[in-house]
Amino acid sequence: MSTPESGTAVENAPYVTIVLPCYNEQDHVIDEIERITKAMDSSGYTYELVAVDDCSTDQTLARLEDAAPRYPHMRVRAFHRNGGSGTVRRIGTQEARGEIVVWTDADMTYPNERIPELVQILEKDLTIDQVVGARTTEEGSHKILRVPAKWVIRKVAEKLAGQKIPDLNSGLRAFRKSVARPYLRLLPPGFSCVTTITLSFLSNQHDIYYLPIDYAKRAGTSKFSFVSDAYRYILQVLRMIMYFNPLKVLMPPALWLVGIGFVKGIVDMVRHPFYFPASTVMIFLSGLLIGSVALLADLIVRSRGE
Repeated sequence: MSTPESGTAVENAPYVTIVLPCYNEQDHVIDEIERITKAMDSSGYTYELVAVDDCSTDQTLARLEDAAPRYPHMRVRAFHRNGGSGTVRRIGTQEARGEIVVWTDADMTYPNERIPELVQILEKDLTIDQVVGARTTEEGSHKILRVPAKWVIRKVAEKLAGQKIPDLNSGLRAFRKSVARPYLRLLPPGFSCVTTITLSFLSNQHDIYYLPIDYAKRAGTSKFSFVSDAYRYILQVLRMIMYFNPLKVLMPPALWLVGIGFVKGIVDMVRHPFYFPASTVMIFLSGLLIGSVALLADLIVRSRGE
């Protein structure tokens, strides 16, 4: 439960931890911190803001340290080498003192003044374990390529997860730390960490609420690389579904191959009695092998002690 900010209770038990990755954000990081702290101070929630400098090559760390005395709820953490936003979010969440953890970005794209609204949804409805800010527009770089690519990846994820996902990789979200703790070790170091935490929750029947939000044009230079990051996104989707439900990935192609091999075998038998071409045998056996791997993978998943 949230409590009014008072004395040592704020320091000892913040209700909310906001993890803010910062990498080369010198020109606007203080504006973002001001926006977040203003919203949280007005909300009445006890909180801590963990600003993590991910080994920036500009003056981001210096500006965070200079501003720290003005923001008593903020603590600055500095990485000595660049670990990626996923690493920042994983370590920040592991070290969080709050029961509710919020992820967001420091590039002025997300409406961080709405963070208390996300927290309030979790506080009022205990059946919801994560609230995601679902973007209604796309303002990122490579927009012409990103929109169709993200749509395809999202549809693949929806098919494999068996649920509708309005925004697969939004960077603004709030969740219960106690629920997320078992999945933190699965987070990759890059941008696809947000996809991972979404699929981890959905694959384990943890309810996610999608709150429509606006998305602004980012300040500064984008760190997104279309080809490499899009590849990592779709690879991470498949990896997460394989981790939690491998039958969803492997069994459909296995059954298709077995079916095709069986039908082709009947046709071959009619055309050339008692003769099966090598291609027919290979198709049928490939289906059986993939199906066997699918069943073995499912057995391994179900035997994990998590």
